[in-house]
Amino acid sequence: MPEKSRPIAYIVTSLALAAALIGMLIYYLTSRVTPSSAIDQNSSTPDLSAASAGAMEIDLPEYSLTGLRYTDGIPRFAQLQTIIPNRPRSGTVTYTVQTGDNLFTIAEKYGLKPETVLWGNYEVLRDNPQMLSPNQKLVILPTDGVYYQWKAGDNLSGIANFFKVDPQAILDWPGNDLDLTQVSTENSIIPDKTWLIIPGGKRALKDWGPPAITRNNPAAAAYYGSGYCGQVYEGAIGSGYFIWPTTATYLSGYDYSPSIHPGIDIAGAVGNAVFAADSGVVVFAGWSEFGYGYLIVLDHGNGWQSAYGHLSAVGVGCGQSVGRGTVIGAVGSTGNSSGAHLHFELRSEIYGKVNPRDYVSP
Repeated sequence: MPEKSRPIAYIVTSLALAAALIGMLIYYLTSRVTPSSAIDQNSSTPDLSAASAGAMEIDLPEYSLTGLRYTDGIPRFAQLQTIIPNRPRSGTVTYTVQTGDNLFTIAEKYGLKPETVLWGNYEVLRDNPQMLSPNQKLVILPTDGVYYQWKAGDNLSGIANFFKVDPQAILDWPGNDLDLTQVSTENSIIPDKTWLIIPGGKRALKDWGPPAITRNNPAAAAYYGSGYCGQVYEGAIGSGYFIWPTTATYLSGYDYSPSIHPGIDIAGAVGNAVFAADSGVVVFAGWSEFGYGYLIVLDHGNGWQSAYGHLSAVGVGCGQSVGRGTVIGAVGSTGNSSGAHLHFELRSEIYGKVNPRDYVSP
């Protein structure tokens, strides 16, 4: 074949092949697309049977989300551990007093005021924190207030007024389990000896600490214990200035609380010296019956008295005059005491029992 005719032959052959490919492509496409004759031009609804005959089928690849464990719907998870929220108590619980407990630590364990522990246990403690002792069973209220045993003839409004609360608060407290169809402020049908929680209730606490014992009438304390004295007429007069009454300088146990603990508990070892805080006359020296064990009370002759409780030894006698700083006894743990310490009180004729730390420092 001449050299000039070869390019022409190549071109012709290439064009023929291209035309053949284009034709095949057109045929393929026209055979996969719905023919126009399958649609009724006089109807707005396509002829689905005709269209489906030439419908294009498209195969999509399988799809899955990486890491997805559930493919058939939304699963319901099983919660194997259920956390039940803490809910407030509505009823009482019982607590056994442990060695080293005091009224404040017990109250703190339950988020209550110390007074509430006393108000819930009058039959055991008689309003006296000094009566607390190991192994006692105490009723612990669920909220601050008073525990009261209903008596035949009681009136709900009268009880509420005495404890300074709204009668409805007693009715509504769930722990009282009162049938509100039977009980109301006007109709107090409550069984005799039923114990009621008085939420928010309060009352005065009895002071079981050493009473006022003057040198003119020391026999007034005869009910307080065998350490009471007879008549005392004369003796030393104090200066009105007090010194720290023992060798240890920090508190152990109760601090001063006007309604609960009208004194301070000073730390110390059994046998440590106890000093007269000021000059005066001994008006009580010996055993007390209300939790203070061996007790000394000094009358300072100027409107002041001082008291020293839980002693292991009493070194003075009734009617004896002592000077400020005189050793009068020894630290101990007698009476209702959870450990060796000195219970120290100051009383004024004008102010009553005061915080000793406002008048004396180590």
